[in-house]
Amino acid sequence: MVKEPEKLDKVEKISRISLINLKREIGKVIIGNENVIDPVLVSIFAGGHVLLEGVPGLGKTLLVKTLSRILQMSFKRIQFTPDLMPADIIGTQIIQEDEKNRKSFVFQEGPIFSNIVLADEINRATAKTQSALLEAMAEGTVTSGSETHLLPKPFFVLATQNPIEMEGTYPLPEAQLDRFFFKVLIDSPTKEMLENILEKTTGNEEPELLKMLGGGELLEGRKTIREIPIAKHLREAIAQLISSTHPKNQSSPPQIKRYVAYGSSPRGLQAIALGAKSMAFLRGRNHVSFEEIKLVCKPALRHRLILNFEGEAEGISVDEIIDKLVSQIESSLVIGKPA
Repeated sequence: MVKEPEKLDKVEKISRISLINLKREIGKVIIGNENVIDPVLVSIFAGGHVLLEGVPGLGKTLLVKTLSRILQMSFKRIQFTPDLMPADIIGTQIIQEDEKNRKSFVFQEGPIFSNIVLADEINRATAKTQSALLEAMAEGTVTSGSETHLLPKPFFVLATQNPIEMEGTYPLPEAQLDRFFFKVLIDSPTKEMLENILEKTTGNEEPELLKMLGGGELLEGRKTIREIPIAKHLREAIAQLISSTHPKNQSSPPQIKRYVAYGSSPRGLQAIALGAKSMAFLRGRNHVSFEEIKLVCKPALRHRLILNFEGEAEGISVDEIIDKLVSQIESSLVIGKPA
């Protein structure tokens, strides 16, 4: 059966999408930071939301704006402040008068009605306002009064927070942290990166970005990603990894029992599996290997492992705990291989 020309065009557009091509365009604006760009792209293609953590001035907002231009999707930025209200995000009912002077309530959409929403400094808003995002991030809908409204598809929240300045901030509750597919840490730029930033940002030249694909093609790509297989022994490895993050599990490693208060929810399991599939897709692979699983474990789990008092007091790194868990799982896979 011959495919329709429109469908063929979509398939060709999707097949041209790769980490290399996307990063080439992003690199025209964003200098370096591959350890940030890779998981953000993987999360977007997997259909997940991202929490970006880093000090001001590292290009978090610029990265999100650049992505919206390359992917041809609508973009809105919400600056979170202590006086921001839920209605400022999701919208509100307003009174509208028609030609016959009849009045009625009409829903006026808020800035969340966009394909990509940048929640800037999300931890500066109160818990009440932060909770306005919970339904949107989980179900892709918002409820105002008695009405539920669908958000545009695709829909992504990319939130930022500053890990240093804690005055006047409200830490995100675990239930909301768990809604984020990945948590990505942004490090300070190296000397070489600073030199490139200086060269590219202090002249008159404005980079011209190639528009790679639109929202429709992205949704088609997401369907393809979900069809990528994961071998049974790798599915078992992911499940074992998540199970090992719980301190009450008898088979959990000593560092988990000593330093971790709560382990990952099943959303962590889903984030690793879908993230690995998305990574394989963007790298041009038709199946998932343990290499892709390793690459997505830290962004998928670092916000889902809650340290206990002893872990906080000793300054234990969650990333180091995840590295040890992954290493142990990988060793068991190697040992279990047939000779």
